[in-house]
Amino acid sequence: MNYEKYSIGQLAKKTACKVETVHYYEKIGLMPEPPRTDGGHRVYALPHVKRLNFIRRSRALGFRIEQIKELLKFIDEPNHYCGEVKAMAMQQASVVQEKIDDLQRLQSALNEMIIQCSSGNKQVDDCPIIDALYTEKVVGQ
Repeated sequence: MNYEKYSIGQLAKKTACKVETVHYYEKIGLMPEPPRTDGGHRVYALPHVKRLNFIRRSRALGFRIEQIKELLKFIDEPNHYCGEVKAMAMQQASVVQEKIDDLQRLQSALNEMIIQCSSGNKQVDDCPIIDALYTEKVVGQ
């Protein structure tokens, strides 16, 4: 196939990514080494754009680098099935739910401390929020 060619700067711009990030992804093996011109400049094409978008979207969904390597292995190597990808997505959804639960507990604890502070006119020495932050266990946990 004869794809449009991109420099690393064009690839970075097209994918809203930094050049340094492209270099990093190449260094750790997420992105393949691109072919080079006779002058030694990297030459990228549509498959690189698609792969970089895949990596960036996976990162945005919270997948760790090791997990993205595994997902890319599913794509790059034969004999993998959608069920393998589904299992990883289900595991990631569980991790995200745990983070949401943790954040909701934090929000509850903060809201309880705010409620305990009946007015903003007290001296800091008498502030229930400050007192709560000094205790070993935060309210709501």
